[in-house]
Amino acid sequence: MVKEGYGYGLPLVLIAGGVAGFGYRQRSLYLLLLALLLALLSFLVLNFFRDPERTVPSDPRAIVSPADGRIVELQEEEYEGQPVRRVSIFMSPLDVHVNRSPIAGRITSVEYRKGAFRMAARASASLSNEQNVFAVEGAQGLVVVKQIAGVLARRIVFWKRAGDSLERGERVGMIKFGSRVDVLAAPTAQWQVRVGDRVRAGSSVLGTTGSD
Repeated sequence: MVKEGYGYGLPLVLIAGGVAGFGYRQRSLYLLLLALLLALLSFLVLNFFRDPERTVPSDPRAIVSPADGRIVELQEEEYEGQPVRRVSIFMSPLDVHVNRSPIAGRITSVEYRKGAFRMAARASASLSNEQNVFAVEGAQGLVVVKQIAGVLARRIVFWKRAGDSLERGERVGMIKFGSRVDVLAAPTAQWQVRVGDRVRAGSSVLGTTGSD
């Protein structure tokens, strides 16, 4: 579990334990039921912050998924005046929230953009919602990742900075309580996923680009 989860989950665990103890002494069924609900809530919150190990594909051409979730869009568009191919991944509250680097390389830029908190599954979220945008340049070229906030997800965390070197599948941050992540690659990228597919951060291959 990532360290951010302890600040959310442990207070709920302590409160649930206190309510349970007091309810037991008072022989209050109401308080015991409340303690059970708080314990369930603490489990769900701690589950949001789980951080399982992943097996990263060894293919040097692979672009791995930066997020767990479901593919909701595949589009060709322009980014900063250049044609790109975009994959959008929707993260539900039940998905792992830790984000990873799609390729090995160096972070060339990091930019936090303020915006709205609309439904992340909508296409407009890529442009209008609050987001953290970082670009990684490596042997496969330049790949841009957008961590996009949504209705529930109001906090984007990014642990790296411009100039840092990354391995493919390395942890870079998280979006608290689910949202959306976009991956923008060159027009030569060959996506291997379709809308509706489920992917896992660091282990699922979105597609390939570049050369050996």
